[in-house]
Amino acid sequence: MDVSAQAALHGADAGVTTGSLARKLGVSPTTLRSWDRRYGIGPALRTDGRHRRWTPEDVAMLQEMCRLTAAGLPPAEAARAAKERARGRARSPALTLPGLPAGSQAPPAPPVRPALPRGAPASRSGTGLPLGDAWQECRGLARAAVRLDAAAVQDLLTTAVQAHGLATAWTEVMVPTLRAVGRKWESSGDRYVEVEHLLTWHVSATLRHLYVSAARTASPGVPPVLLACLPGEPHTLPLEALGAVLTERGAPALMLGGAVPAEALIAAVRRVGPSAVVLWSQSRSTANLPLARHVAGTRWGVRGARTHSRVLLAGPGWDTDPGPGLLRPGLLDEAVRMIVAPERQPPGAVGGGRVSRPGLPS
Repeated sequence: MDVSAQAALHGADAGVTTGSLARKLGVSPTTLRSWDRRYGIGPALRTDGRHRRWTPEDVAMLQEMCRLTAAGLPPAEAARAAKERARGRARSPALTLPGLPAGSQAPPAPPVRPALPRGAPASRSGTGLPLGDAWQECRGLARAAVRLDAAAVQDLLTTAVQAHGLATAWTEVMVPTLRAVGRKWESSGDRYVEVEHLLTWHVSATLRHLYVSAARTASPGVPPVLLACLPGEPHTLPLEALGAVLTERGAPALMLGGAVPAEALIAAVRRVGPSAVVLWSQSRSTANLPLARHVAGTRWGVRGARTHSRVLLAGPGWDTDPGPGLLRPGLLDEAVRMIVAPERQPPGAVGGGRVSRPGLPS
């Protein structure tokens, strides 16, 4: 029985259209047609008008294709693996990936390949997101986020941290993908708001897990670094990244979160006696320089031995030069150096250059 007869036998409900499947997978219809034409990974059924109708088996095969390409496998190899797995073979070409012994059982998705250097050729993301020359991990992460594949998003984030370290994974993988999703949302109305929410939640979950894990081994009695968003400022993700990196490097961090009232911030400084205070401002409307100066001038301790905290102003809301006695870090690594190795900073030093985010997204 030819495919036209099959389509007639099963009726119009035999499968989903290319457009519907593309929306489900988070890729463009053109990508699905290209995969069909180039790699033979197409639908089993077509209508009399030769329109593609994708059966549940086809959908499963395409989901496997998306998972493999998101993990960094070239489309041609991913197509071969997806088709062989769809045919029920016990072994697949994915077993030829580095790190898997011959004859071993294939995992649900292969390991992520090493990141491409900046500027190196990379396959198109297939998501419509403005990723530019981002690392391959960004493209895989974007694909998983657009198709709302929460498990794949979390696996890719965890793998990126394990492969590159937290600071590099944040700067080179998480931030570019978050920025691309944010720009796409701004230019597309509310079409991608669910993608940004999913990705942000999983990035935050990853950072918090790493923070909690590292905090368990922190040395007791070491003054913490106080992290706080200024009054009216809800964006906490950049501070979560900084807190996780600091704690990982032996500098315990105390996170107060978003929109901390001025009175609560001053009270916390006096109670805790932090070694440093990082104040985050995402926009000029929340940058409160008088409050920052008040924090910098707040002293504690016994009479004759009173001291104060170094204050770092982070985020795009602050002016480039906030004045003496306040530090203005650049990227994430600069903020960490100012906190972990303060002896390298001259008294009253101000970090050079305008920071849009200690490697941080909007």
